[in-house]
Amino acid sequence: MAVDDFLHSSQHPLLHSNGAHAHNTNNNNKNIIFVSLAKWVLKVTMWVVFLAWVIFLLLFPTDFGTGLYDDWVDATSGTVFGETGSVLLLYSGPIIIIAFLAVPYLLLSGEDDLQVKEKKTPRFRLWTFPVLVDGPLGVVSAAELIGIILFIVFVIWAVYSYTVVNFEILPSYGDDLTLEEKRVFMLQMSAYSFGLIGLTCLAFLFLPVARGSILLRLIDIPFEHAIRYHVWVGNLTMFLLTLHGLCYMIVWAIRGIIPSEIIEWKSDGGANFAGVICYVFGLLIWVTTLPPVRKRYFELFYYTHHLYVLFIIFFALHVGDTYFSKAAGGIFLFMLDRFLRFWQSRKNVNVISTTCYPCGTVKLVLSKPGNLQYNALSFIFLRIREISGLQWHPFSVSSSPSDGKYHLSVLIKAVGDWTEKLRGKVSEESKIELPFQPHSKILASVEGPYGHESPYHLMYEKLILVAGGSGISPFLAILSDILHRTKQKKLSVPRHVLLVWAVKRSNELSLFPITDMKSICPSFSNQLNIEIQTYVTRESEPSLEENLGHEATSSSAFSISKGGGISILVGTGNKLWAGSYVIISTVGFVITLGLLNICYLNPFSISYWWYRGILLLACMVISVCIFGGLMVSLWHLWGKRTSARGENDEDGEKFNMRQHIEGVTDKDLSLGTFAHSYFVRYGCRPDFKEIFGSISDRWGPVDVGVIVCGPPTLQSSVAKECRSQSLKRRSSHPIFHFNSHSFDL
Repeated sequence: MAVDDFLHSSQHPLLHSNGAHAHNTNNNNKNIIFVSLAKWVLKVTMWVVFLAWVIFLLLFPTDFGTGLYDDWVDATSGTVFGETGSVLLLYSGPIIIIAFLAVPYLLLSGEDDLQVKEKKTPRFRLWTFPVLVDGPLGVVSAAELIGIILFIVFVIWAVYSYTVVNFEILPSYGDDLTLEEKRVFMLQMSAYSFGLIGLTCLAFLFLPVARGSILLRLIDIPFEHAIRYHVWVGNLTMFLLTLHGLCYMIVWAIRGIIPSEIIEWKSDGGANFAGVICYVFGLLIWVTTLPPVRKRYFELFYYTHHLYVLFIIFFALHVGDTYFSKAAGGIFLFMLDRFLRFWQSRKNVNVISTTCYPCGTVKLVLSKPGNLQYNALSFIFLRIREISGLQWHPFSVSSSPSDGKYHLSVLIKAVGDWTEKLRGKVSEESKIELPFQPHSKILASVEGPYGHESPYHLMYEKLILVAGGSGISPFLAILSDILHRTKQKKLSVPRHVLLVWAVKRSNELSLFPITDMKSICPSFSNQLNIEIQTYVTRESEPSLEENLGHEATSSSAFSISKGGGISILVGTGNKLWAGSYVIISTVGFVITLGLLNICYLNPFSISYWWYRGILLLACMVISVCIFGGLMVSLWHLWGKRTSARGENDEDGEKFNMRQHIEGVTDKDLSLGTFAHSYFVRYGCRPDFKEIFGSISDRWGPVDVGVIVCGPPTLQSSVAKECRSQSLKRRSSHPIFHFNSHSFDL
């Protein structure tokens, strides 16, 4: 009887537990189906909006497209927003709509989307297959080449279509025109056409440089990659605007009216003088971006680029509100990002610890709140006021999010005036400051972290990391991230990693490892295979310093009252707050523009082009400052409240970090402490043909992720070998997917 009672009493809870588990499983399955369906609907909607917008841009230069445009304006210009609202919705509306839809899509997306899938046949991907590896554009993937071709085709098509339309309307100006008058007329109309095409390109120009843009997060292209698209579109835009101005100057010269036309400020058309000023600012920016000027006089390039503010102002004065509306969407999203960066950069950030290495590299550990998220592929912009109050420099994060919830670190190589001054300051501080006492002079300002929306290095089962010099920095973060995930027994972790590192001098070897990898995951050798190949290119044999070990000096501070952690006000931060910031600010812009029309423009019949243009720009600025400022304030208060809950944990982590810094020195660690295969070669460079050929034979038919961080020559060499190996591969060989993690301004 006792046994029966026991069985009876024990079976029911067990059955109940199984039933609850089955119920939870069913709910989870339903949630997964709902999330997948919602994401699919959002993705399809965004594609439909984008393709419809592109088709309209292609059709607009034709008679058919112009007719559609006129019909749209006639049907919608009766609203309170007038023709400006019609054009704004038609040209800038699709960009804003996609940005709105991106918010719920990103909220529904997670890191699970990048988990390593079951073994499948390797396949090419447009974004990771390098097509062009040499030349002025650098390494260009198949997807990027398609985009370049489409832009070129659009420009050629638009020029052709406008020319055809111009010829068709030529007879309407009278049959008594002489041949020379017809040529002048065609040249004038061509100048106008070049301006329209340049205006369309301008609509895309500011999208890639919005560092925390919701659109860049949507397509998972970080600012470090998108900046090259800004350069390409900027060159094309300025080329078209140059043709626009040059053709008009030729027409005015033929007619002998250059002085009067240049200084003319029309009220019922384009203000020529404002256009001339706008072009001068654009030309100054364009000239300083040329590679010889930018590399030799970087500060000139950097400061001249801030003339974009005046460029936009005089552009609005030149074209008026209707034409400005065509490019307003991208400019507005950039303004939102710039406003957010301004508020984030105002905060002083504590430098928790500093380390100097013999190779001329400095490590900074910066304080951050626990609710500021980043991944191993992130980077930040850093300013040290004591060195320069204006200069910002980008650096890859060298720490993994799992290394600590309340700090991140960066490696900075001394290669220029700013970095040399930083190294000198850190060395000076380390001599006069006592360990673990507050730094009296080093405070930082930080923008970011920026970077990939998802850690794409986790989507590959096998990974090749190629670094040049201080390019090892992001790979320290990646290796640490992989080891932490291996320890946590997560599925989305590469199982084979090959690190190829080329340095000039052996004293740079002290950069790696900065922490003992075995302490992160003691049993990783059974789950993860790591190979390290190091090449010292300018030394034929090990130096005496290497045999003795490279000792680094450090100074640390944990109780700093002057600053705090990195501000959470970043576009790549909390998805809900970042999305709400964009949405509320845009709604505020619509409200502000509506009030302007109701209370001023319509009652007083304001028709001056230049005046309406600058008022439209003012509405954008006001909405960003007021409505965006309100969201920033709420976001900041939320951040303070949530970060305050973790103060006890933060104090505990700082104590553990102090113990770690006191107990571990770099000279006690070596590259070979955790690698399955490790060697250092002197006096030679990596032979990528041999390395990739060996990998092809050993790793079999899989997708291999290749990440490169180093100078352009290194990127080109690796990209060339990735392309070669993938094109001539056999069915039993892998496909190499090229990814660049290099930041080059």
